[in-house]
Amino acid sequence: MPEDSPSRTERNQPPGSNPNQPRYTRDELIAELGIDPKFAEKAWNAFGFVRRSTDDKVATENDLNALRMFARSSESMPESTQIAMARAIGQTMSRLADWEADQLRDIADDPDVPWTVEQMSAALGQVQQLIWRRHMAIALERHREHAADEEVDLIVGFADIVGYTSLSRRIDLHDLEALLGSFEDDTFDVVVEPGGRVIKTLGDAVMFTFEDAHDAAEAAIRIHELSDGDRLPPLRVGLARGPVLQRFGDVFGEPVNIASRLTSSARPGSTLVDDSIAEQIGADDRFYLKSIPTLRVRGYKYLKARVLEPHKRGPLAE
Repeated sequence: MPEDSPSRTERNQPPGSNPNQPRYTRDELIAELGIDPKFAEKAWNAFGFVRRSTDDKVATENDLNALRMFARSSESMPESTQIAMARAIGQTMSRLADWEADQLRDIADDPDVPWTVEQMSAALGQVQQLIWRRHMAIALERHREHAADEEVDLIVGFADIVGYTSLSRRIDLHDLEALLGSFEDDTFDVVVEPGGRVIKTLGDAVMFTFEDAHDAAEAAIRIHELSDGDRLPPLRVGLARGPVLQRFGDVFGEPVNIASRLTSSARPGSTLVDDSIAEQIGADDRFYLKSIPTLRVRGYKYLKARVLEPHKRGPLAE
């Protein structure tokens, strides 16, 4: 089929038909794309769907046109990359959809809410498109800035809840959900405000990155302030700097491992930073760095670190 020729279904549609109306089953979509059925099964599974045929109309004409672009890229994009991208999209969307469905059902149960679940779902989909476009623009700009770099130098940080395992056994699920929600939301705000980026949440932990050591150190101190009230138990934070690989929204490399080990080694309510960060912020009068013995942790027999605290006479101590 020539690239610009209309699909069989498109030719049979009446003029002015809605391109957003689902009109393709999964098998019809594969046939229109003209891709290898074995690869289609693998991609479908990577998206998180069951490997079986269905008569449900799942794709629109707009969906077909978008997927056709990726189908034609097979010569320039390795299959492993296509499957990895499909898996990343599928896993992210599956978790998001599960959470949103729970929220929408709870909202719809309120008799004062005038909308149906279907109406709210459609509106939410449109909002997601808006937010995704903005995040994509920011991500592309960030990638342009680092286009010439094989490795990106970043600070990787973790913040986690001290004693989470025992705590989860003592409180009911509703209270646990509220606690985790507060932890994730408040930590997100603290990290993003000075220019950091939340990479992912891991239940009782949040992973984030910063480019500037001073911003990362201030965020670490602010994170501990979240435990000043009764909403959150003590937290601990670890920060490490170095070259990382950014892939599919995640980061990989030794700083990730070191930051994780430092977090696990930190005392409740404290932050551990590696030597690189300590050297960069040592002259900043907002911070005080306390020496500790060399750490012996899994994978690192001699890991040097400092305890980061707000300076007693600095602006963060007020």
